[in-house]
Amino acid sequence: MARLGASAPRRKDWAWAGLDTRRRGAWLDLARERACRRIHRDRPIGHTYELDGRHITDEPGLYLALGEAVNGPGGYFGGCLAAVDDCLGGTFGCTAPATLLWRDALTAREHLSQVLRPDGTSYDLFAELPDVLAQGGVHVTLA
Repeated sequence: MARLGASAPRRKDWAWAGLDTRRRGAWLDLARERACRRIHRDRPIGHTYELDGRHITDEPGLYLALGEAVNGPGGYFGGCLAAVDDCLGGTFGCTAPATLLWRDALTAREHLSQVLRPDGTSYDLFAELPDVLAQGGVHVTLA
């Protein structure tokens, strides 16, 4: 994505935006498989990424949008919090320190503040992702 301040237009919609959660999960699996077969070129230190949050209404949508923010259309940057943490270690497109500008964050807050773990307990994914990113050297700004 373009650096902040540049007049890059926002994409209208992603190809996966209209899919249901199950199909988004399948799309995320494909993005992960593709990413594991490629060598990524990490951006330089200090890069600013823009996360377009308009379609983040479920967990796969969050990780698909994050992958595209970092690595462009069809990009991958984790499929769970542990995988995001792994991606922050390098060779997945991002070099810390960096900044993530999360646009339309309210959409994700509404949908991801009470997510269920496999054991049935609830957690706030919307709050936990910025913490994981911050621990990896990525400053998150909600917009």
